[in-house]
Amino acid sequence: MRTAYSVETVRAAERALMARLPEGALMQRAAAGLAAACAELLGRVYGSRVVLLVGSGDNGGDALYAGARLARRGAGVTAVLLTPDRAHGGGLAALRRAGGTVATADPAAADELVLRADLVVDGIVGIGGRGGLRPDAERLAGVVARSRAAVVAVDLPSGVDADTGEVRGAALRADLTVTFGAYKPGLLVDPAREYAGVVRLVGIGLEPPPADAVLEALQHADVARLLPQPTGESDKYRRGVVGIAAGSARYPGAAVLAVSGALRGGAGAVRYVGPAGDAVIARFPETLVSDAGPAKAGRVQAWVVGPGAGDDAATVAEVLEADVPVLLDADGLRLADRDAVRGRTAPTLMTPHAGEAAALLGVRREEVETARLAAVRELAAAYRATVLLKGSTTLVAGFAGGPVRVNATGTPWLATAGSGDVLSGLAGSLLAAGLRAADAGSVAAYLHGLAGRFAAEGAPTGAHDVASHIPKAWRDVRN
Repeated sequence: MRTAYSVETVRAAERALMARLPEGALMQRAAAGLAAACAELLGRVYGSRVVLLVGSGDNGGDALYAGARLARRGAGVTAVLLTPDRAHGGGLAALRRAGGTVATADPAAADELVLRADLVVDGIVGIGGRGGLRPDAERLAGVVARSRAAVVAVDLPSGVDADTGEVRGAALRADLTVTFGAYKPGLLVDPAREYAGVVRLVGIGLEPPPADAVLEALQHADVARLLPQPTGESDKYRRGVVGIAAGSARYPGAAVLAVSGALRGGAGAVRYVGPAGDAVIARFPETLVSDAGPAKAGRVQAWVVGPGAGDDAATVAEVLEADVPVLLDADGLRLADRDAVRGRTAPTLMTPHAGEAAALLGVRREEVETARLAAVRELAAAYRATVLLKGSTTLVAGFAGGPVRVNATGTPWLATAGSGDVLSGLAGSLLAAGLRAADAGSVAAYLHGLAGRFAAEGAPTGAHDVASHIPKAWRDVRN
């Protein structure tokens, strides 16, 4: 599992480590890892043109020492100092001893260097930076964007917020980010994640306490351990029964797609309740269909309510009264009474996209999209529920605090009608199989993202194709 830590926690771990090491040893470890990553990206170091964008902090020192290592291997390395009087003295001396140079103060000359570079190393702002870039750095960011150079960010791209993933102005966009000691939340959460490119973690001996992690990202092995596995004694009821209350005369397809996700989610049976029973049974004859309402549908271990429900608030209210885990999606989010959700004793999993989350919070969609981590935490606290905020990086937060789960297995091709209905059915089935709400949401997001990749393979796909590829994603994780 990848874990990410706040700037405060990383700083404390750095101070503890530096107290045990010779002066400058930690920076040398970071510079060695950074130089190795730059060399790998260049392919051929000798004769390459490298430009270092150097700020006043330790990131600038890391860049200078890494530049010195590249210069000793035959690269032509030039440092552009944004604050010459505050540049790291030791790093600057090391670069000059290795044959590197420092650019003149002329902005036009610096721009020309960047435009001719093979590699640009972004060491302008460190993890303590807040807000957008200053004007001189913003100008250089624009030049870097126009260049053909590969861009490597030191610890994180300049202009992004390490703790929140927010981007409050101009920022440098990297092809590779080399981060030291521990992941920072901004490297894993959009919109900042889009600026980071490929993220490589370089070990430098930091040991932040695992309990202090603020973000978690499941990997294959983590998901495999959580997947429900039937035994020889299992029957359909022991494996769990999930109820699907979805669809309407106008949107019968939502019911079909939610059922398709649920049938592939590990539960032993799927009960459907709603007006789209004929469409569901025609597509999935194994579904147990009822038109008597949720309370009379029969035994279930979890409910999914809301996809394509239209204005059927009565069904949503009836499901929320059940003493089993409930997943609220789509129209169900709009129709659910907040106090009814907050008053539930059984778990509730809400699965909004940014627009739905914004409506529930009473803010503009842009406010959710630019501050996703804050939004998912606020919504979870407001409803006393587990919230899965859909998007390019899916976030799962519980109302009691603890690390937020982040998932990035998806593909932009998942932004297609009905994809969320499949995800809801899948997550609901995992709830019925016995997974905690946070685990059901994050495992479902992981499998759904992989299924989307397998279904698309770089081309447009439909929600029904995503559902049909869930078993392949499941096998990929298990194997």
